Amino acid sequence: MCQLLGMNANTPTDVTFSFTGFAQRAGATADHTDGWGIAFFEGLGVRHFVDHARALDSPVAELIRRYPIKSCNVIAHIRKATQGEVALANCHPFVRELWGHYWVFAHNGDLKDFRPRLHAHFHPVGNTDSEHAFCWIMQELSKAHARMPAITELTLTLQDLAAHIAPRGSFNFLLSNGLALWAHASTHLHYIERRHPFATAQLADEELQVDFAALTTPSDQVAVIATAPLTCNEQWTVFAPGELGLFVQGRRLRLG
Repeated sequence: MCQLLGMNANTPTDVTFSFTGFAQRAGATADHTDGWGIAFFEGLGVRHFVDHARALDSPVAELIRRYPIKSCNVIAHIRKATQGEVALANCHPFVRELWGHYWVFAHNGDLKDFRPRLHAHFHPVGNTDSEHAFCWIMQELSKAHARMPAITELTLTLQDLAAHIAPRGSFNFLLSNGLALWAHASTHLHYIERRHPFATAQLADEELQVDFAALTTPSDQVAVIATAPLTCNEQWTVFAPGELGLFVQGRRLRLG
């Protein structure tokens, strides 16, 4: 299976620390070596980097580790292929436009025989089950809402769509439109919320730690989502199977 990394914050924040440990899972501490990608929202724009080489020693990944791009919503993925060959077109995250916003999606899992009919302008470029599912979600969102709905209404629609797909296999995913970040769990997914007072964190996959108190302000709020906990000295929360989490401004929001 692949590995997911997401970040949602209330102020532009760099994901360098988390990505450094995350990339170790692409050949050092795990064998997710079939490509990788990352997308950063900046206003209405998206910086999108993908590479079919492994993230551990990809020159593009080295750029990300050394260049602290700041964003309020980030999605990253390292791939262990289950469907579709190792190719640039099959690297997550995938990006599409809907309602004048970019949408970014990454999936960890394996969907069996989920190839519903697609129409309109949402079609996969590669041949993964993941991109096909993403295109179907975009298609169904556009059918359900004529324009961008409120975040709460959008979350309810996404919950219904995820519940339709999940019985076909494992369906852990991250999705963002730059205004919020959604995380759906089928098997393995964890999150942590960091806020004042910040402490020192130690990566689980590499000998590196950072004192967040020296790098933040008391008003900062950051949520990080990952397939497996990225640090070994913090308390991460496990998603329940079938759970869809909504993150806005660095905090998880619960409906109802």
